[in-house]
Amino acid sequence: MLFDNTDFNYEIGLFKIPGTDFKMEKQDDKFLSPEEAFLRGNIEKNTYVPYKQYTYFKLKPENEQESMLLKIMAYTFAINELNLYLDLHPEETKTFEKFKNYITELNELETTYTNKYGPLTINQTNKANFNWLNNPWPWDKKGGSMYV
Repeated sequence: MLFDNTDFNYEIGLFKIPGTDFKMEKQDDKFLSPEEAFLRGNIEKNTYVPYKQYTYFKLKPENEQESMLLKIMAYTFAINELNLYLDLHPEETKTFEKFKNYITELNELETTYTNKYGPLTINQTNKANFNWLNNPWPWDKKGGSMYV
């Protein structure tokens, strides 16, 4: 038969399954940094499975504005990922604390970015005039940037 051998060792997400013995990993070893999670597309360490021999592309910001925008995107992604995780594991208080810390960090990053480079969203226009249409927009390519 297909599964006659009981000595298999198979990993699924957070669980390591030797036979039928389930073991949870430690809380602190569970998540990647927001930057690494954004590049991989998953915040949980053990759930990233690359397709064949392919790997993710590491982004290299060319200036401070691109670096800040990359951090904003990474923290936004991490917050959404942790939100989904907490939907399934609401009892994990350390994860909820990490979630709240990421929200605080994102708010600070967005405020700094908005003050330096202009609004990212329509509700961030805080001046007397409407400057949303001022060029360049955050996604305009300047200097051949590959991702913004």
